[in-house]
Amino acid sequence: MNVQRWMARREPSWRQLETLLAQAETSGLKSLSGAQVRQLASLYRSVSADLSRAKGQAVSPAVVKDLQRLTSRSYRQVYQGSRRQEWQALWEFCRYGFPAVVRQSWVYIALATALFVTGGLVGWWFAWRDPAFLTLVLGQEFVETVKTSRELWTVSIMGVEPVASSGIMINNIGVALWALIGGITMVVPQVPMITPPGAFTVFVLVFNGLMIGCVAVLVAQANLAYDLWAFVFPHGALELPAIFMAGGAGLLLARGILLPGPYRRVDALKRHGLQAAQLLFGIVPMLVIAGLIEGFFSPQTWIPNELKYAVGTALFIALVQYCRRQPDQQSDAP
Repeated sequence: MNVQRWMARREPSWRQLETLLAQAETSGLKSLSGAQVRQLASLYRSVSADLSRAKGQAVSPAVVKDLQRLTSRSYRQVYQGSRRQEWQALWEFCRYGFPAVVRQSWVYIALATALFVTGGLVGWWFAWRDPAFLTLVLGQEFVETVKTSRELWTVSIMGVEPVASSGIMINNIGVALWALIGGITMVVPQVPMITPPGAFTVFVLVFNGLMIGCVAVLVAQANLAYDLWAFVFPHGALELPAIFMAGGAGLLLARGILLPGPYRRVDALKRHGLQAAQLLFGIVPMLVIAGLIEGFFSPQTWIPNELKYAVGTALFIALVQYCRRQPDQQSDAP
């Protein structure tokens, strides 16, 4: 290879890349047009090839060093710039994308909430009228222990907060995933049957509501209701809406399978599945925060119950306001 002729032919491309890099480093990639960004990426690939060739030929160390500097700068702009865009997209989803998908899915979330509440009312009604139903759902040993000790079982969290918080997060995320996955046809573990789409989601919501209703009766009979709901309020303000959203996501999947509308069933499932996945992305952080609150704040006996109620109420109001956020509410909007 004639090194001098090769360098003379390739030099304009190197300088062109350097010019684009200087502009990107000074004003950011957004200052480049679409054509310039594509050109920068193309030049980066060609200069990388030139660097490999230069290392294998009798090219002066100064030229090799110059090409290494150009490829390094190009790499930072091409790949770190894309990472910045990914983080920016994630931030925008957290600010406005998740609230938008919650509003878009409000009918399914409301239906999931109604199923949970229905289960709770049924559990409360039967448990209040029939003690045998209470022990059937919660277990005789647990019921007798609470009634005898007149003490909430939540005191067991004290002293093991980190472990308890982690376990609570895992359990809640597991419930949310079952509620979501239940939206599709699935095999029930240890039971020789296949559930139709959405049936397991309905079961998860109603059964958890049933248990809450029975617990409400138990603590009322043991004169522990005020203390229990003070424990539930701070983390429940995030945890319960997250479970309802997960149930709504499961119902969305069932809708895509059972009622595809004008779409092919596979296209409807993709469409509603994307919406359900977006809900899941926001649900998991909510459950992590709720788990931290339930592990480190809710069980603390030195915190007045009134403060716990106030914190739970404030968190729920903040969640509602967050879900109402829209891009046109940005203070920096033109």
